[in-house]
Amino acid sequence: MATATHHSQSTAQRLGTSFDHLRAAFGLARKRRAIFRRTFDELAGLTDRELADIGIPRSHIRRTARDTAYMETQHG
Repeated sequence: MATATHHSQSTAQRLGTSFDHLRAAFGLARKRRAIFRRTFDELAGLTDRELADIGIPRSHIRRTARDTAYMETQHG
């Protein structure tokens, strides 16, 4: 019976760890989405001339915003 109890605790611990990882993944996704949205909105608000000055074609705004969100959340 002690083995069954130990197994249950082990399963509960694994489940808790899984939820912790899921919560962290959702938090990271929410943070990346906020950075993406802010970056996208700021770049989309620029004129074509302003975008050209910083070297970003209008067609690359979505990609640039996605890459920025990813890079800003890599180390923290």
